[in-house]
Amino acid sequence: MVHNITIQPAEFVRTLLKEDRRAELAELLDSMSSNDVVYLMSRLGKKEQYKLLTIINPDEAADVIEELPDVQAAEIIENLDAGNAAAIINRMKSDDRADLMSELDRKDAEAIFTEMHPEEAASIRKMIEYRPDTAGGLMLTEYISYPASLTVREAINDLRKNAEKYKNYHVRYLYVVSEKNHFVGVLQMQELLLAGSEQKLSEIVIKEVTAVNVDTPLDKLIDLFETHNFYGFPVVDDQGQLIGVIRRKNVLEAENERATYEHLQTQGIVGGDELRTMPVMVRSRRRLSWLSVNILLNLLAASVIAFYQDTLSSVIALAVFLPIISDMSGCTGNQAVAVSMRELSLGIIKPGEAFLVWFQEIKVGLINGLVLGILIGLAAFLWKKNIYLGLVVGGALAINTLVAVSIGGTVPLILKRMKIDPALASGPILTTITDMVGFFLALTFATIALGRLT
Repeated sequence: MVHNITIQPAEFVRTLLKEDRRAELAELLDSMSSNDVVYLMSRLGKKEQYKLLTIINPDEAADVIEELPDVQAAEIIENLDAGNAAAIINRMKSDDRADLMSELDRKDAEAIFTEMHPEEAASIRKMIEYRPDTAGGLMLTEYISYPASLTVREAINDLRKNAEKYKNYHVRYLYVVSEKNHFVGVLQMQELLLAGSEQKLSEIVIKEVTAVNVDTPLDKLIDLFETHNFYGFPVVDDQGQLIGVIRRKNVLEAENERATYEHLQTQGIVGGDELRTMPVMVRSRRRLSWLSVNILLNLLAASVIAFYQDTLSSVIALAVFLPIISDMSGCTGNQAVAVSMRELSLGIIKPGEAFLVWFQEIKVGLINGLVLGILIGLAAFLWKKNIYLGLVVGGALAINTLVAVSIGGTVPLILKRMKIDPALASGPILTTITDMVGFFLALTFATIALGRLT
């Protein structure tokens, strides 16, 4: 019996592992939250992780693996022998095991497939073929379906007979299909239990529920769940046959994962899935691959200041406003990047429509640039009581705002057309260009009006 956990849970688990106290390990893991399990596994060494997952039963091991980020779970599974790994993966939910297997090295994945039951292996192989950001890649294949010709009594008898199999299913709804497995409709469990025992399922099924195609993209799924207060949607293939169920939970998790992934990419974390448990050289290489490029881009921006160093030394006040011009232009440009990224993902715009996007952005840029230019120009005038300083910094910010929204709106489309990931490259390109142009404009205007600024 586990009575308490010390301040260092990893040390406590090491003690249980050393003493082979399996029942207490299982009880401990069952009592821990998802975050605690992730934290614990990241603090254990590879040998300790291996022993932990093989000393507890496969069902408990599967629960542990399902709590971990895919990249961390894959790293642990790759260190298990294929037989133990297959036993664990067999007991995972269909969407989780497909995600995990797609993360594995091809050689390791094939070794595990050979240890699995052929039907299970074939099912996972099929799910891996679907894009991860589609209904097929996010769906569960654990669902209960019955032919429409079945009676209520026959369906209830089957539920009772297979209670052990169905206990881990999310049995809120049953799915009714034709004899050829074409989706017919949905049946609430309550309706089944309250219906007459000899009624056919076809008489009580709800046919108004729409099924989603297996290739439905994530953004469309997000819109569906925002529009309809449904627990889930049935997923059908191109022939209309029921092949899975996608839940609201799966879609929300995928949306959060994508947002996190894209944010990490914009920060130069190539791949978007770094964990500090990874080898140091792997983490360093991922970061340096973009940082080394970014330093060259920043040197280009800095060279503009170096070229105008005489002007800057004569008008020291400009040094206060250059970072503001740079930052504000970057912010307005990033807003345009975000809108273009969103519209690209929704299919509202296509990579070849850069001119249309630019025309729409320039209208917003004119208004915002004028307002921002007046605000910063007024601040400069009130500070130094020099209207020319206000005109210099205000004019530079106003024009650079137009440049920023133009670049921010169109660069993601151009990169997409060039088969370059816009989430990774748009931000640094935007920042470098707006910095260079902003510095150039402010310092050029200051050089022209130098006699009136000093």
